[in-house]
Order: sequence, then structure tokens, then C-alpha cells
Amino acid sequence: MSCAAVAAIAIAPPSFAQDAAGTGPANPDEIIVTAQFRAQNLQDTPIAITAVSADMLDARSQTDISQVAGQAPGLNLQPNNANFGPSMAASIRGVGQYDPSPAVEPGVGLYVDDVYYPSLTGGVFDLLDLDRVEILRGPQGTLAGRNSIGGAIKLYSKKPQGDGSGMVQATYGSRNRLDLRGSADFALTNAISARISAAAKRQDGYVKVYDYGCVNPVGTANNPAQGGIPAIRPSGDCQTGTMGDVNYQAARGQLRYNPSDTLDINLSADYVSDNRAQAGSVLVSADNAAPGALRGDYYNVPFDSRFICGPYCNYATDLMPADAVNGIAYATQQPVTTKYEGYGLSGTIDLALTDNLQLKSITGYRSFDSSYGADADLSPLPVNGSSTDISTDFFSQELRLSGTLANDAIDYTVGGYYSHMKTSFANVQDIRYARLQFASLGDDVPAESLAFFAHASWEVLYGLTVNAGVRRTHENKDYTFSRRFADGSVGQPVVGPLDGLTGEYSENRWDYRANLQYEWTPSLMTYVQFSTGYKGGGINPRPYFASQVQPFSSESINAYEIGLKSDFLDRAVRLNLSAYYNRYRDIQMVLTSCPAFTPGNAVAPCSMTANAGDADVKGFEAETTIRPLAGMLIDGSLSYIDFEYTSIAAAASGPQGVKLGDVAPFTSEWKWSIGAQYEAMLPGGSSLTPRFDVTYQSGLYTAANNAPSNFIPSYTLATARLTWRNGEGDLDISLAVTNIFDKYHLVTSFDQSLGQGSVAGQPGRPREWSVTATKRF
Repeated sequence: MSCAAVAAIAIAPPSFAQDAAGTGPANPDEIIVTAQFRAQNLQDTPIAITAVSADMLDARSQTDISQVAGQAPGLNLQPNNANFGPSMAASIRGVGQYDPSPAVEPGVGLYVDDVYYPSLTGGVFDLLDLDRVEILRGPQGTLAGRNSIGGAIKLYSKKPQGDGSGMVQATYGSRNRLDLRGSADFALTNAISARISAAAKRQDGYVKVYDYGCVNPVGTANNPAQGGIPAIRPSGDCQTGTMGDVNYQAARGQLRYNPSDTLDINLSADYVSDNRAQAGSVLVSADNAAPGALRGDYYNVPFDSRFICGPYCNYATDLMPADAVNGIAYATQQPVTTKYEGYGLSGTIDLALTDNLQLKSITGYRSFDSSYGADADLSPLPVNGSSTDISTDFFSQELRLSGTLANDAIDYTVGGYYSHMKTSFANVQDIRYARLQFASLGDDVPAESLAFFAHASWEVLYGLTVNAGVRRTHENKDYTFSRRFADGSVGQPVVGPLDGLTGEYSENRWDYRANLQYEWTPSLMTYVQFSTGYKGGGINPRPYFASQVQPFSSESINAYEIGLKSDFLDRAVRLNLSAYYNRYRDIQMVLTSCPAFTPGNAVAPCSMTANAGDADVKGFEAETTIRPLAGMLIDGSLSYIDFEYTSIAAAASGPQGVKLGDVAPFTSEWKWSIGAQYEAMLPGGSSLTPRFDVTYQSGLYTAANNAPSNFIPSYTLATARLTWRNGEGDLDISLAVTNIFDKYHLVTSFDQSLGQGSVAGQPGRPREWSVTATKRF
């Protein structure tokens, strides 16, 4: 199933999986999850887990996966900057990944209907036709497998029911926003049903792009008369475009064959097209005196703060002319668009072999192509630009055999998993500040994984259950480098030795889980757990010199956790707590300074994945829901993360490297959220439901080597929604405002202060309004 095409996702306190805006709170006992391979009530599952439905997503006016992290403790999801294309940074409890290169692995596993999605590219899922989401926090090495070292995000779509139901939805809002969604469910025969769903979204960008020479004509203070930057737009019409727009279409079709209670076959096909401008970016700082800026000035103009346009604008250009004086033989042009096009096929078979023995087969295939580019300096000067094309094909097959023993005292699952992925990574790098230009004409990255696993739950005594699991994984990956000029000719001498080099990675790994849970009363359960997880290693995918072709090993975690799940006051209050201590080893980080691997020039370009060191990570989390009176719902969450390096590897150390006292990128020490809604009944049976949400995250760093230049300050955001529902319950009209107080904030940054001497930031969206009409049938 597709990352972007298929799922509606909401992340919220656990008691929302059955709630809907305007319908009133539902019984929290109805939440069923499958985190341990079998259907269990959320409150009976001894895992730190958040589950929620698409209904609460609508209530919070959330439209993609990156927006919903605010309500899930310990979770950070952010769309990446333009240099990384249509990808996201994902981490749970300080463990994750933001680099979308196929040579590195995600640290948070993404699954759609139990099919693994293997890349951060395309990971900013759209929200469509979801049944539920399970957010599993902490390493899921035995339950989910490799690359779920931080946790897992599992999306489950609505299955065909053959009941003739459906819906259509239209949204209009700020900057010509227009969203259209729809779904329909129907029966083909008594045993075969089908479901189709689709979405289309459009919105103008919120970051404006201007022609610098038009805004600052030659001869003015910021553009000298001799050799100044020429205008490319006529005077008075200086805007050349926008960034941060939306242009997305998706469709999905499902078939379900369910002839009896013993056989259920579900087939799915989906398609998605995302074709838009680059992510909205602004220049935060610029200083051409940076130690890595080896170039001279262009147009007789230095690269400095004159190119900082404002909070929602930039002076980016897409053309970098040839420069024979500085050894640059070719002109390059970066695409101004970000594209993602892909499709997926999946099939799930559930077969009851006997009354207490079931077989499950999960087959998935995913293919996507993505292309994007970026003017990394966001100025009219030819300082640094890149363009990238990624093509990926991924196949996976999983088999599970589940059953019970000892008069149902023991539930068990055994199984196997296989996947094969082939990626071609093409890239043009034009790094003028270092007089470096080359093209990767299609780096081949094949990867394979094979695993066997077992999990069991044994109710030793009434209320006392032992849960245990084990997984054995073998994986291998190759990376073949190509380094030439864009026309295929032999590249510069400094990168030429890389052409044709192949790096290899292979590893075998055991993961374990031991968990003891005790149900003190039907509404109070505690657990204690030890679990492990890992993220695969590989070869540094971005060497600028042969000396930077370095392997990096897998990273691993030994995690210790205690938790409590409770309902009290006649289930009007739910409180779930967890606390953990993680021993995090061989942490993979992207280094932007690596003098030990940059011969002859300590400040030449570096973007090297390496094992940075070890850390201890401690924290706690809380989730609550309160129903003080009929029709009213209050929810909240809180998380704290204490990330502390205990040792730094030699490859990552140095004056500009990782230091004791640094923290992992995209790790907020504190996060909290609170929301409230009240359903007011009106004459005639209709209802009016206002909802208000506030989220907070403390400051974080966006690079491994923490510095003021890559620090994002804390911010608080508020959202409001008012929903009217008719008496028949089949028509909703909603008015929503996001970022109510128009808080300016950055969601990520791209720190190149050690190289070209600049920092780019991606501002969050300003205040936006929307009106949505939903008709169900």
C-alpha cells in the first residue's frame, strides 16, 4: 500500500480510536490494536502505544503525518528541507533518521497494512481512508524488525465491507486551497466486496521567490554598479514564483474475498502523484568569511546578509553558469520542482487452519520515482546547487503462523520475513564555494533482508502474563559509486577515483524482548520490559573524496521500560504512563565536518555518515483523557527526553564535530499537548462541536554537531475547529483555523555554516483558515 496514497492518520491520546468530532466520546474499551500480532484491547497491551482514528484527525484539522506528531509523546515528525526532497525526519525518544539516502536506514519503521515502507522519501503520508494508526514507542526489534529501533508507525486502512457506504468531502481555504476527497464501498457478490478512494489537493505556496536584481537594481546599495547582479524580471514585477505549495493526487482500489469465517483475502493497488515546487525555504544567515568558503566573490558581490529576504521569501535561482576561471567547466540547472510518483500492490491472506491455528501471508510491492533540486544558498549567486533523481523498487513477503496452547493460556506467533530493494540514486552536485562539480549518474544500491521471529504470551497466573520474543535477521547491501561530469565524461581529478568503487555491508543480528505484565484490577495494569533493536549499517553515500568512502556499522539499543495503564472514576478518566532508560550504542550521525577524512583541506566539503559514539537516553511519557460530563472530552500528553552522550568516536570528534553535551538531531527535551471539545446538541437533533488544541515543543538542534546555527527555538501552536452536524448524522460543515496566533517558527534548518557559510530554514505555515463540507452515504 502506498505511503502517500492510502492512509488517513491521526496521532492522539489512546482513547480516541472510536471518537468523532460532533458525535461525542465513545467507550475507550473499544480500542483494538494488533501490536503483538493479535487483536488486543489497547489497555491490555503492555507497550507504550498511541492509537487513534481518522475522525479525531479531522477534529484537529490535520492533513498529513508531519502535523500529527504534536499529540503523540516522544514523537517528532517534520518534512525535510528542499535539499532532501519529498521526505521527512522521523524520530521517537531521540532515535531516528532525517537522511533520505538509500544507503542509510530509517530509525522509525513505517508500515501500511503491515507492509513495510522502506524509505523516508515519500514518507509525508497524506490522510485518507484510515481505520486506525498504532504508534509504538521504543525499540520493536522482535515485533516489527529491523530499522524500528526508535519505534514504529503502523497505519491500517479501512477494509471493504460491501455495505454501500461512502463519503465525499470538499475543503476551501487560505491561498486558494482546494481539497477533494471521496470513498465508496460496495458489494460485487455475496463474498466479494470492493472499496475505492481518491484525493486531490491544491494550494498556492506561502514562501515567495523574488528576482534579486529586480528588487535591488544595479547601482543601489546592495548591488554595485560595476559587475552587479542583473535583473531577469521587468521592473515592478519582481516575483518569480513561490515555494511550499501543494499539488497532489492519489487513488486506491481494494478487493476483498471473504467467503467464510475461515478465509479473508484482501488485495490493494494504489497510485500517487506529488508534483509541486520545493519546500518553502528562507535564508536565515549568510557569511562568506566562513572557513570553508574557498571561492571568490561573483558579480563583484559577496555572499552575505544582503540576500536575507525576509520571513517568507528568498532570492533563489536555478541556473549556475560555467566558470572557467575557477575551474567549473559546465553550467548546471537545478529543477525548481519536487516530484514523487509511485504505485503499490499488496495482498493479505488470513486463513484459519483450525480453531486455534491461523496462517497469515502479507505480500507487498512498491515502486516510486522522485526528482528534486535545490539552490542551497537561496541567493542569485552560484554558490551551491544540486539536483537528484531516485528510483526504487521494493518487494516484501511475510508469513505468520499463530495459535494457542495449554487451554488458551499461551498465545504464540512464529514467522519469517524477506525483502529485496533496488535503488538507483542519481545526483548532480555543483559546489562552487569549493570549486567542486560532479555527477552521480546512477549509484546502484541493492539491499536484501531475511528474518525469522517468534513471540509468545503466557498467562502464568490469573492477571500475570509473561511476553517474550526473539528475531534473527540477516541483511546485506552494496553501494556502487559513479562520479563523472553530467555529460558522462571523466570527472574532476579529486572525485575521479570514486568512479566505479563498490562498498559492501552485511550483518547478522539477534533481537530480544522480555515483558512481564500484571493486571491488578480490570482497569489497572502495569508492566516491566527489556527489549532490543537496531538500525542497519552501510557505506557513506556522499563521499567527496576517496578517503571518505567509509563503512559505518549498525547502531543498537538495549531498552528498559516500566509502564502503567489505568482507567478510573467509572472510566471517565484514563491515564497511561511510561518511563524508560535506553543504552544507545554506535549512534549513526551525518557529520558536516570530518577533517580526518578530508586530505589537505580541513574545511573542504563533508557529509559523512559515521558512528558518532554512545549515549544513555532517559525519559518519561504521559497520556490522558478526561470526560468530565456528557459530550465533553479533554485530552493531553506530556513527554521528557534526557539524551546524554557517554562517549564520542574519534571519527566524529574535533573542534567542529560531535561533543559530549550534544543531543541527537530533532530531539525536543519537552513536549506537551492539550485539547478539548464539547458537543452541544441543538434543536432538531443537530449538534455543534467546538474544539481547541495547543501543542508545545522545546528547542531542538537539526544537526549532529550542535551549534547556535542549527538550533530551533521552542514554540507553541494553537488550532481551533467548529463543526456542525445535521440531525441525520450524514452531513458535516466545519470551519478551522490552524496556527491561530500566526506564530512564526522554523520546522527544520539546513546548516552549512562550516562550508559555504549560510543557514537555510523552513518556516512552518502561517495562520490558515479552511471550510470543509463532508457528506456521508
